[in-house]
Amino acid sequence: MASPAHFAENRDRLPTLYEVLSRRTLPPVDLFSFYIYMRDQQRSVDYLDFWLDVSQHMSLCRHYVRELRRSVLVATPDLEKQGSKRSSYILDHLGDMNDPSGPSQNLNSEEKVKDQNLSAFLRQENDSANGGARHSPHSSLGSQQHATRPSGDRPSNGTDRERPPRPSFMTNGSPGHTDSNSPAHTVARADIRASAEKILYTYLLPGSEREIILPQTILTDITTQIEEEGRDDPEVFDAAKDYVFQAMERDAFPGFLRAKAFGNLVPPSSFLRLCLGLLGMFGGFWAGFACILLDKPKHIRCWLILPFTIGVYALASQQYSLDPVLALAGSSEYTFMNWSRIKEPYVRRMLTRRAVMGTGFD
Repeated sequence: MASPAHFAENRDRLPTLYEVLSRRTLPPVDLFSFYIYMRDQQRSVDYLDFWLDVSQHMSLCRHYVRELRRSVLVATPDLEKQGSKRSSYILDHLGDMNDPSGPSQNLNSEEKVKDQNLSAFLRQENDSANGGARHSPHSSLGSQQHATRPSGDRPSNGTDRERPPRPSFMTNGSPGHTDSNSPAHTVARADIRASAEKILYTYLLPGSEREIILPQTILTDITTQIEEEGRDDPEVFDAAKDYVFQAMERDAFPGFLRAKAFGNLVPPSSFLRLCLGLLGMFGGFWAGFACILLDKPKHIRCWLILPFTIGVYALASQQYSLDPVLALAGSSEYTFMNWSRIKEPYVRRMLTRRAVMGTGFD
C-alpha cells in the first residue's frame, strides 16, 4: 500500500473521512489529530474507538485467513487438483487479504465480494467446529476475559481526557499479533471470537463501560448473531460500522476540517489569546489616556503602538483560531501548547494563504 505522503502529494483538495481513517493523510489532518479532536473537542471518542476496534477485528480475521491459507497450501500443494470441499474452495478464492477495511458504501464490488467470502468462510468454519451447536456466551473466551478483566484496564467515560490516544485495543498496532499460544498460527480461532465479544461487551450492550448510541435494531441483530448464533465474522458489525461512519462524517468531521485545515489553534489557546487581546487593548487605552492627561512627549506616546498591536493580533488570532506567525512557520497545535509540523501540502498552502492575506480573509 502506498505511503500517506504519496496520497497527499497527489491530492489537491481536503481529505475525506475515509482517507483519514485509512491513514492516507498527513498532519494536521491525520488519524492521530482526528483522535485528539474527537477526544478533547467533540467528546465522542468512543465512536472512533469502536470504528478502530472493528477495523482491527477485520485485520485480525484477514491475518488468520492468510496464515490458514498458507498452512493449507504448504500441507496440500496440489489442493486445486483435488475435489476440494466448499470451505477449501472459499479459502482458495478469497483473494488478497491486505486491502484496507472501510465502510461498505466505500467499497467497490470486488472488495465487497472479498469481505463476503471472508465472512462466509469464517461462518462455515465456525459451524463445522461447533458441529452446528449454538455458542454459549457464558463459556466463551471473550466472556471470561470480560468477567475477569480488572476495572483499571480501560478508563471510564469520565476519564477519557486522561487516556492517551491509542489506535485500538490491540496496543501494538500490528494486525494479527495477540497473546495466543497457538503453535500453528499467529492468530488462533479463539482470538477472533474474543475480539468480537470484546467489542460487543465494551461498546454495544446496555450499560457497557463505553456504550455508544446505535439504533435498537442494529444492537439486537449484533447481539443475537454473536451470543445466540455464535458468529464472529466481520460482517456482523457492518451495519454498526456504517452507522458510526456516517455519524462521524456528518457531525464531527466538518468541525475537524474547520479546526485543522482553516486554523491552527485549539480552544484553550484561543481563549488565552482572547484574554491576552482584551488585556492588551485595555492596557493600550489606559496608557493612552494617562499620556494625554500627563502631557507626555511624543517619543513616549509612540510606545502605545505595542499594547495595541498585541491586542489586535491576539484578538484576530482568537477570532479565526489561526496564529499567522505560527502558520507561516508551518506549525499547528494539536493539544494546548503542543505543536506539530504541517505536512499535508494542500493544508499548508491554505493556512499560509490565510495568514498572508490577513488572518482568514481569503
